[in-house]
Amino acid sequence: MAKPVTNRYVIASAAALFALSGCGTSDEGSDGDNRAAPPARDKGPLCVGEAGADGLHVLRGGGFRLPGGGGLQYAEAHADGKTRGATVRDGAKYEAGQTQRTVTPGQHITISGRDYAVGQVCAYRVVLEPQDERARAAVAAAPDSLKPEGGPADDGLCFSTNRSVLAAASKGFPPAGDIQSLLDNGGVWNSPTGLSITVHVGTDAQTGGISASCAGIKVADYEDVRVGDTIELAGVLFEVSELKGDVVRMKRTSA
Repeated sequence: MAKPVTNRYVIASAAALFALSGCGTSDEGSDGDNRAAPPARDKGPLCVGEAGADGLHVLRGGGFRLPGGGGLQYAEAHADGKTRGATVRDGAKYEAGQTQRTVTPGQHITISGRDYAVGQVCAYRVVLEPQDERARAAVAAAPDSLKPEGGPADDGLCFSTNRSVLAAASKGFPPAGDIQSLLDNGGVWNSPTGLSITVHVGTDAQTGGISASCAGIKVADYEDVRVGDTIELAGVLFEVSELKGDVVRMKRTSA
């Protein structure tokens, strides 16, 4: 009587293995083309509100260390085709338990006891207008040197509205209309004012990522960008012009 039981066991085991094998084949697809579709495009509009000349630019995915202590991060963009808002998070870099809020142009927020107006919200940045004269003067002050040292000592280069600082940062990029090429595979591009930039290209070459750090803070993290998207780095605007192989190319669109 033992033999029939053994045969049934072998048959059942073979059937189970066949079923598991079939499931694996189905999941992979006959040609292996089961990659997830790229995330949906932002519905726009690109920007809402106005950016003042003295505004502080908090870039998407990154943080801005504010004068006198504290900071703000642009955590998430929101758009429905007609309006735009942003989720912001207190603090220049992420820590558990930080306060989050949704902001729109014209709104006033208080950070570390100082008042800021939200001047503009874009897919790529939030612009804060300091309402406190001391904060406005502090972020516009000229640093002792335009040479970066690393870490918080570079706050005056990385979080500044000073014209000489912005001009030095701008000169590190190609002129308006030209292309900035950034290599994937762990390459780092460094600007004259301490900004470091890394990129990656998605496996399907339809999307990529552009990340930047300065003064020990991640100041931008543009995820899932596509050709045609606008980004900002050190006060300079670019349009993503190509995602190919191991390179991201961006055309400078601002002066």
